[in-house]
Amino acid sequence: MALQGPQKTVVQLVGVVVLMGGLAWASVPFYDWFCRVTGFGGVTGVADKGSDTVLDQTITVRFDASKERDMPWEFTPVEREMEIKIGETGLAFYEAYNPTDRPVAGQASYNVTPYSAGAFFEKIACFCFEEQVLQPGERVEMPVTFFVDPEIVEDRDGKYVHTITLSYTFYEIDLPEGYAALETGDTAGAGTNTN
Repeated sequence: MALQGPQKTVVQLVGVVVLMGGLAWASVPFYDWFCRVTGFGGVTGVADKGSDTVLDQTITVRFDASKERDMPWEFTPVEREMEIKIGETGLAFYEAYNPTDRPVAGQASYNVTPYSAGAFFEKIACFCFEEQVLQPGERVEMPVTFFVDPEIVEDRDGKYVHTITLSYTFYEIDLPEGYAALETGDTAGAGTNTN
């Protein structure tokens, strides 16, 4: 039995709403995938190990740190910049300090500029991949291991890049369940800090 008049219109409208909701839901993971694959928006790559090729050409990597407005930590790069050979594995540290009287959990987002370098900046290990919990008064140094892919010198835009800025922004997140219990005074099931 075919739908007629108002029934057909309602079914079409419901279909459009469902389709638009599905597209909205899929847009975030698709955009994330697109940025990781292309380096669009300064999103970096992730590598399991360092480069097999090291060029006799250097590039300057600058380190930047910022916080979301309500994040109570102090957060800074230990070293503001370094010059490394393209393909060489670099190691840099960022320092975070919790000046409050309570545990605070945070997670970092990141990007690189110029955006054309995003596809060539490869992180091997980074604190941004997991949540961090700092106890009251705790100060930690967090490492990031990286290299600049030698293919940057063959890229039509990348070959003109001489300085890359790696930026991290820390934002506060909810405490893990064990820490939340500690904060309310319930010690049952409390976790420990592994940082």
